Amino acid sequence: MSEGKGPVTLKIILIGNSGVGKSSFMNRYVNHRFTNMYRATIGTDFFSKLLTVDGISVTMQIWDTAGTERFQSLGTPLYRGAHCCLLVFDVTSKASFLALEAWKKEFLVQGEPMDPSHFPFIVLGNKTDLSDREVSGRMARQWCEDTGAEYFEGSAKDDVDVEKPFLRAAQAALQQYKKHTLENTGHFQITCKQPRETHNTCEC
Repeated sequence: MSEGKGPVTLKIILIGNSGVGKSSFMNRYVNHRFTNMYRATIGTDFFSKLLTVDGISVTMQIWDTAGTERFQSLGTPLYRGAHCCLLVFDVTSKASFLALEAWKKEFLVQGEPMDPSHFPFIVLGNKTDLSDREVSGRMARQWCEDTGAEYFEGSAKDDVDVEKPFLRAAQAALQQYKKHTLENTGHFQITCKQPRETHNTCEC
């Protein structure tokens, strides 16, 4: 990216079964809000957040997708161009955890990333505030180790460990962006600019 063009835009997708808390986690991270009123996502939701990652100003475009079958046809245009994918499940629902394999495969098929074997996936276990847990951290970490994903867990309701997975997703997405820019143009140039809202300190 050359001088004067502003922050790098990183596209990050959240997918997973309906009701696992994708919207809640995203809303907590971007707007610092949480509601107990459940509202199913109709198609897609979209938020953006400006921050600094590794000294580079970026705009995170965070796309929240509906987890119901009738909206899965939206996946093809939505998934394409993504730089990182967050696979979200509910730690109190083993079914939502077991569905991650299918969600991951669907993303790779419909999103058609340039290098599927090295595309960054981050697994996020939500609702750790609840006591009736069905998926242990050990079980989730083992699956991630076997599939090459990274694992985080937290609670959107209690605002526990919400930033960590998104910051890691931004780092992974930025690396993906740089890789594709180099492959397509043969060079990568970027100007660091301090954004209006940051969580990391720019030291450039």
